[in-house]
Formats: sequence, structure tokens, C-alpha cells
Amino acid sequence: MTASDPPDPLDRAVDDRGLVDLQVNGVGDVDFASADPAGWARAGAAQAAQGVRAYCPTFVTAPLGHYAPWLERMAAAADAARAAGLPEILGAHLEGPFLGDAPGAHPVELIRPVDLPWLEDLLDEFPGLVRIVTLAPEADPGLEAVRLLRERGVVVALGHSRCTYEQALAAADAGATLVTHLFNGMGPLHHRDPGLPGAALDDDRLTPGLIADLVHVHPVVLRIALARKDCVLVTDAVATGAGAVGEVAIVEHDGAAYLADGTLAGSLLTMRRAVRNVVDLGVDPDLVLDLASTLPLEILAAAG
Repeated sequence: MTASDPPDPLDRAVDDRGLVDLQVNGVGDVDFASADPAGWARAGAAQAAQGVRAYCPTFVTAPLGHYAPWLERMAAAADAARAAGLPEILGAHLEGPFLGDAPGAHPVELIRPVDLPWLEDLLDEFPGLVRIVTLAPEADPGLEAVRLLRERGVVVALGHSRCTYEQALAAADAGATLVTHLFNGMGPLHHRDPGLPGAALDDDRLTPGLIADLVHVHPVVLRIALARKDCVLVTDAVATGAGAVGEVAIVEHDGAAYLADGTLAGSLLTMRRAVRNVVDLGVDPDLVLDLASTLPLEILAAAG
């Protein structure tokens, strides 16, 4: 594109609407788990350039003692972003450590069952700062954490789980409303055992998240999922320039981020590119913009 070319209508619509990313671990060389104030500002400016107006910094599985310092730094960054007119930091998405038997890139040795007293203390110490928690139903016996989080106005997302279809529905009964990166970090959709993907696509109480980088999910499967129901677009982007997500080392190749053993560890996606990819699959642009802007805010607002 040259200076004389007319502006792209989709890019213009993205900038007019502003996009919302509910799952982003880092941007460029800025990993949110280790970012200093300058790094947060740099990431915010990069987000703004990609049409993002608000986002949920995402913190992955780590020792329990790590989350409070991360939230403290995020809270300070949110205040600074507001003062500087940078994209709004909506609050944290904790992706772990209460996960199941589909860890993906999460360190298996740090995955654990729900620690309800710790979770209560964290929510008390940082009221309103945790907006989404991804957990596995099998890590939450009795679904006490799901109920606690919903009572506190936190969105409960199901993910990194090989739970059954019935377990997923029970979690929805208890208050879960989101499914983290559909098809990734979960058991497969099987015609006799629909599991978590089947529940995500079949139960209207659950909204699936989709990573539309064309690496995490095949274009055909993206089309199938979006034909079935509205899915929220997320990036699950990681800071490949920092070489890590939290304490997990990553490398970049073949259009995504990976562990050294080849396990997918996150995307290189931007929200602007996600919108473009889905529109290029033949999905109506107005709907795609809704999935990347209006729907994420509706999910957060519904939690209270």
C-alpha cells in the first residue's frame, strides 16, 4: 500500500470499532509476567497500533507465590495506561495453575488441583483485578472454585482439560461461560465422545474462544465452528522477542511459538490479523468485528 492508495475498509472498521483481546500473554519482546513499566507502555502502544482498545493480560501456570506480584505490576500498568491514553487493561486472565490432563505448554510439575483458600485470598487482596480464570473441571472437585469465581464476578473458562461432555455441562451448571482456545488444550471432538469441544459447540451457555492464526486451528475447522455458533476471537499471543511465557522458554518458527520439544506454546497473532483471517474465510465482516469487539465485553459484563 502506498500513500496514494485508499484506506482499506476493513482496517478502517477495525480502527473505528476497536478490538478486545481476552487472552494475550505478551507482545513483541514484552512478556506480561516479567514486564517493567516501560515494557507495559511499549506493549500498549503496539496493541493500539493493531486496533486493540482493551485487553486482558494473561498469566500462565506458575508457583502460587508468583501471581500476587504479577497482579500488583499489572494494576500499576493499568493506571499508567489510563493516564497515557493507551488501550485499557481490563484485568487479568489467569490461565492456570488449576488445569487438567491437557497441559499443552504449561509446566506439568506446576499444575495442581484447586486451592480454594489461596484463590479466596487472592481475590480478597486484589478485588476486581482478576477477570477470567481458566481451569479444568477435573481440577475442581465439587466445582467449588467455579461457584466462588462466579459469585465474585469472575468469568470461568474451561480449558486444558480432557473432561467429559457431562463434566463440562456440570461446570456450565455451576457458572462456567467461556471455553479457552477451542480444540487446543483439550480432548478431541469424537463422534461417540464429544468431550469439552462438543460441549463448547453445543451448549449455548458456553462461548468458545478461537485462535484464528490458521496454525492452531485449520481454516476448515474454523469455518465449521463459526457456522455453528458465535466464538470470541483471541490471540493467545506470546512475547517471542522475550523468549518466554512466564517461566516457560519458547522459540518462534513456522508461524507460531513452540517449546523446544515442538509443543505449540502460543501464537504470533494480532487481533487485526485475526479479524482479517476470519473475513478471508468468507465470514461476514460485521459479524467478525462483533466477535472481536462486542462479544468479549459482553462476556465480561455478564459476569458482573
